[in-house]
Amino acid sequence: MSRQKYKKATPTQQQYQIFAKDREPKRPVVSNCLKAFLVGGIICTIGQALQMMYIEYFNFDETNAGNPTVATLIIFSVLLTGFGVYDHIAQWAGAGTAVPITGFANTVTSASIEHRSEGYVLGVGGNMFKIAGPVIVYGVFSAFVVALIKIIIKELGGI
Repeated sequence: MSRQKYKKATPTQQQYQIFAKDREPKRPVVSNCLKAFLVGGIICTIGQALQMMYIEYFNFDETNAGNPTVATLIIFSVLLTGFGVYDHIAQWAGAGTAVPITGFANTVTSASIEHRSEGYVLGVGGNMFKIAGPVIVYGVFSAFVVALIKIIIKELGGI
């Protein structure tokens, strides 16, 4: 807690803040990091195995095998979220389940499931894109900026 908050608080409030901080349970940072690393690694290993499967059995090349791999991970994440399994994994593993594509799919699916009683258009669709919209806009804008920089550098004869 910053020192300015202590200065604004009354002496009784300051004593209570110190009292509460001393009794706050310590977080197991090392075990949380290990759990996140383990689960994130398992998700990435599953993704790598899927990509190798698409290359070996469906004759994709390495550049094209990523698309069905991502789609499969999204489907798995959506199904696990729908059945309530992903939330239990996330509760145990913490940030390890936030591997970008599965964590994003879980977030969008959770928002749509939560608001399904409001209808499909305004409930599911509207709330799903409250979460997905900023991510998509940021991704598109970032791609635009990178493309502009590349074009400018190419025109100047740099690359």
